[in-house]
Amino acid sequence: MTPAVELRDVSVHFGRTVALHGLDLSVAPGETLALLGPSGSGKSTALKAIAGFLRPTSGRVLLGGRDVTDTPPNRRGLGVVVQSYALFPHMKVFDNVAFGLHARRVPRREVAARVAEVLDLVGMGGFRDRYPRQLSGGQQQRVAIARALAIRPPVLLLDEPLSALDAALREEMVAELLRLRAELPDTAVVYVTHDQGEALALADRIAVMRDARLVEVGPTESLYHRPVESFTASFLGASNLLPVEVVDRETVRVGAVAVKASSDGLSDGPVALSVRPHRVGVRPYTGSGLAARLLAVQWRGTGFRLDVELELGHRLRAEVPDVEGLSVGSRVEVSIPDGCPLVRVA
Repeated sequence: MTPAVELRDVSVHFGRTVALHGLDLSVAPGETLALLGPSGSGKSTALKAIAGFLRPTSGRVLLGGRDVTDTPPNRRGLGVVVQSYALFPHMKVFDNVAFGLHARRVPRREVAARVAEVLDLVGMGGFRDRYPRQLSGGQQQRVAIARALAIRPPVLLLDEPLSALDAALREEMVAELLRLRAELPDTAVVYVTHDQGEALALADRIAVMRDARLVEVGPTESLYHRPVESFTASFLGASNLLPVEVVDRETVRVGAVAVKASSDGLSDGPVALSVRPHRVGVRPYTGSGLAARLLAVQWRGTGFRLDVELELGHRLRAEVPDVEGLSVGSRVEVSIPDGCPLVRVA
């Protein structure tokens, strides 16, 4: 199957500054790929290269197998949604959504039908005669998505589309985007975000980026449960990374405690044990586990976040349902479950 989007060794330089280095990536028709990483990782630069807003310093961009590296943005046929919404304030909702259709000289009768269709799709059918200033942030974002979908693009690019919304609206819009994915099974989506929760909820695959480079890419569930790189483990799920002594392919040692570990995809080299905070057990000291000191306790509503320091010298974060019998400054015991993955330490 021909990829809907393909980046071949794409780099973007601004003078001596490398904004993107040698990115190879593809997105299948109907697939949602999240580009995930901290600020400055190159994820938005990659999206702008796909959209045509930036021309790569080197490498090629292909859409549906067609090389569009030198094609201007308005001739790529893409839908683009940015975090600032970019709605025209002097135009009503209907005219904002119709703008791209008029630019493509779509017949007026078809414009009206398409605008009605996409506004209904995003739940904004009753707002066609309002101006952007009369809408909430979430409503404006829905209109921006409707405008992008009106041209029926094979590829939809979303650049941090929810970052300007408050937490409750973000949750609502994630649910809306999931519904839209089901309604548009043939549309490929490239979703740029620094929010791991959004990426995990929406993406079929995640590409983790750092310092203008691709760190790791893979199916969402696999990347979360079995990352290969230490940065992926720490950024996607805030894993604790424990230095270990490797005993064999299935066993590592943390101090005097042996733990069964997963080592899929790893070859020789420095490794660490990736332990999610919710898998760390903390209890009053009994002498049978890893001795530690409880440094801090935070109540998080649904449970407690603990910071502990092993007597071996490593700090861990744990998430537990209760802290009965535990007090800050006390000696505690930490347990690490079997099955946590080993990750490569760069």
